[in-house]
Amino acid sequence: MASIVPRPKKGGEITYQVKWRQDGAWQSENFADENQAAEFKRIVDAHGNKWPPGWVRGRGFVEDPAHPDDVPLVQWATRYADRLTGIDERTRDDYHRDIRLHLARLQHTTVHGAVTPATVCNLTADDVQDWVRLQENGVRDPDEPEEWVTRPASPKSLHNRHGLLFCVMQAAVEHTPPLRPGNPCKGTKLPRLDDGTDEEMTFLERDEYTRVANEITDPGARDLADFLVGTGLRWGEATALQVRDINLAAGTVSVVRAWKRAKKGSEKSFLVGPPKTRRARRVLKLTATQLDTVRRLVAGQGPEAWVFRTRTGRHWRHSNFYHRKWQPAVERAIEKGLTKKPRIHDLRHTHVSWLIAARIPLPAIQRRLGHESITTTVDRYGHLVLGLDDDIAAAVEDAMAPPAPGGNVVPLLPAVSQEA
Repeated sequence: MASIVPRPKKGGEITYQVKWRQDGAWQSENFADENQAAEFKRIVDAHGNKWPPGWVRGRGFVEDPAHPDDVPLVQWATRYADRLTGIDERTRDDYHRDIRLHLARLQHTTVHGAVTPATVCNLTADDVQDWVRLQENGVRDPDEPEEWVTRPASPKSLHNRHGLLFCVMQAAVEHTPPLRPGNPCKGTKLPRLDDGTDEEMTFLERDEYTRVANEITDPGARDLADFLVGTGLRWGEATALQVRDINLAAGTVSVVRAWKRAKKGSEKSFLVGPPKTRRARRVLKLTATQLDTVRRLVAGQGPEAWVFRTRTGRHWRHSNFYHRKWQPAVERAIEKGLTKKPRIHDLRHTHVSWLIAARIPLPAIQRRLGHESITTTVDRYGHLVLGLDDDIAAAVEDAMAPPAPGGNVVPLLPAVSQEA
């Protein structure tokens, strides 16, 4: 059996040496902590007085790399983000931030329980699940239990970060030659997107929106608010509309550009670029009232003039509109009895709720909103489709009802008269 030998140093410190005989020769390993030495002794004894598999003297359990080209996970993820095409630079900056703040927290736990830095090849499904759970629970400050070192991540944030990690690992799988045989992110159990409350989404009834709109005294700001709630366009899409995007003859508006955050360090905070996704490029039919508003706004303007403009002729900035127009109007409406506090983006949610109340099918709403997938539409707004329950129940009842007596045969041709 192995033994533990305390070894005092000149400075008063004590190290603990685990000694045992293996194949007739003395073997030893040193530890600064007695508990670690005792644990290692137990492992040596369990392996018949032999070095535990995977243990490297002076380093601990070190797994052999699964591939000679194995690299630290953060290094590979950064390389992946740098080489992505078809994204704007601000999105690339966001990926780099998530890699630095969140993917860097991934660790690999060996089969022996030792924790090592995550690499492309050693990351396992268990490691990914541990990482998800860590973010879901958050980390408390050990010195201040009421404070957070890292706050719990929302389900949406977790899905976004896991999605980035999935793509990073898939790139390793598809590398030539492959760096690993499979993607450890497949099958990860993630929190449901509808876990928790929907406090971020506010749906206004028609009279509730009217209460807010009536408090917007700037005509240009009122036109924009009405257009947002009446079309469901995103803020960045509506405020990027130009005169050339309006087809007065067809009564349509084409969504072909949107405001995007510029790369950090740029002279401008926002730049005009393509819409959020491929399906976000779309054509919307305008109502007669909307068409009258647009016709008034574009009259006498050049092709590249903004449809919705401030009094100085510039495009609306979100912070300006929110703090000077929207927020004061909401506060005045609340003082007069409004029980909700909607954001500007809630006008888009409100638009959808009105369409669902009018029994517009979700696929049609998906196309109108520019969602890339119907799943997005269903996940976000499917719970609003409760008004169809009675119709569904009635349809099922009608289909399963027994036929009326004598009425089960429907003639295909008019009955022939006896006189004929």
